[in-house]
Amino acid sequence: MEKSFENALSELEQIVKELESGNVELDDAINKYTEAMQLVKFCNEKLNSATKKVNEILTMDNELKEFDETEA
Repeated sequence: MEKSFENALSELEQIVKELESGNVELDDAINKYTEAMQLVKFCNEKLNSATKKVNEILTMDNELKEFDETEA
């Protein structure tokens, strides 16, 4: 099952808190940083996908097309 954006963001926030605490050993910090970067990439991809979906609008003849803000 694929992770949700909200779950990934929550995991990312937890990792950031742990790293900011300064109580993480170097090897563990490197692993957590790597995991955080993977979560950032996942969240970014989800946001890009959502943005693309939002920018598509349904036209009068029920065809999807890219939203052009200059026409709005």
